[in-house]
Amino acid sequence: MSMANEFSIELSSSRRSVRTSNFVRLEHLRRLRGSEQVAAVCYRLGKRGIEFLLVRTRGDRWTFPKGSVESGLTHAQSAALEAFEEAGVHGRIEETPFTRYIRVKRPGRASEVAIIINAHLCEVSRLAVPEEDDRNPTWFSAEKTKKRLKQDRDRGYGDDLARIVDRAVARIQHVYREEHGRRRPLRKAEVIEIQNARMTMVGAKEMQRRR
Repeated sequence: MSMANEFSIELSSSRRSVRTSNFVRLEHLRRLRGSEQVAAVCYRLGKRGIEFLLVRTRGDRWTFPKGSVESGLTHAQSAALEAFEEAGVHGRIEETPFTRYIRVKRPGRASEVAIIINAHLCEVSRLAVPEEDDRNPTWFSAEKTKKRLKQDRDRGYGDDLARIVDRAVARIQHVYREEHGRRRPLRKAEVIEIQNARMTMVGAKEMQRRR
């Protein structure tokens, strides 16, 4: 499935304000000290429609495979590696994030940390045994995915995650119509194949060190 960046994102140059607890304005972001992460929004198309793959966090919440950006890897490669290690995913992942969202943490009274999360769509072809234990990768319908993501989270952040699912569904449906309408060919540069993610990612790191 070919995938190109389509959605306007919360960090775009548009001045529209998003009044939720976890999406913040650019001028607010500049005042925050933060880091960047990636998430693999893994899905499959079946007889029952679109299903999403969630894994358990160490705090026993449901989430997308997610983690930090690996040194020497692109955001998409880092997201692919998280999907492979946490959920045993084989498939292909979108090179460009279809959206970004921000989670603001307050570890101390005088500090705020903004974590920018780049969400990449990942079409799953098959699953293997995950490298990480106790992740329990499980398929859910879109509606159940939203419910699971809201569980044991504050309302604002849960609602933000539910909107990510809605945007992913709209994106998948749009791309599906485009491909089946044959309006444009698949561009290899738009996706990363996840066949042997461990070999692919290690190879990418080695190439980076040689430069």
